[in-house]
Amino acid sequence: MTVYAASSHALSSKYFEVAARLGRALAEAGHPIVYGGGGTGLMGAMADAALEAGGEVHGVIPEFLTTLEKGHPGLTSMDVVPSMRIRKEKMLIDSAAVVTLPGGCGTFEEVFEAMTLKRLGQYFGPIVLVNADGYYDKLIEFLEHSVREKFMSQAHLDLWHTVERAEDVPDALETLEPWSADALKFASVDVDDAGASG
Repeated sequence: MTVYAASSHALSSKYFEVAARLGRALAEAGHPIVYGGGGTGLMGAMADAALEAGGEVHGVIPEFLTTLEKGHPGLTSMDVVPSMRIRKEKMLIDSAAVVTLPGGCGTFEEVFEAMTLKRLGQYFGPIVLVNADGYYDKLIEFLEHSVREKFMSQAHLDLWHTVERAEDVPDALETLEPWSADALKFASVDVDDAGASG
């Protein structure tokens, strides 16, 4: 289970509470967690709560971020890697699902990479956005706008799923349909619908 989350510690307490609830929910459901390895921000809050609930939490952190993100000292395991690119790759290897807490541009980049890989048939797990307090409303609106403008197809609206509460993630993961093994066949927008390739 891959979790993307912010490392900022300057956030409203409501986001820390959501992150902690996600960590507990995943641990109690028996999902091992792989995340960015940080001990600060929502990353740290999620990891702390999962560990306190008896969960298995693995970190992957680039060496140059071990000071900035304060690599978490109490994880089940920590993999220190040379670069962000390798971090992202290792976090998705053998990942059953992606769960995304509120975050900034780093979190956006990670979840968009997962969506792109899923669209191209290189990743097949569910991608769940934890839309706490409507945080991702405008992002979802923009993605829907992209579909209306034919940069993506209607089928691509199923690349992700949203939940309002962190506690709902385990149930969502149980009920979501697997992504099509033929994803590459509909990666581009149909010319008949768009007038051009997506």
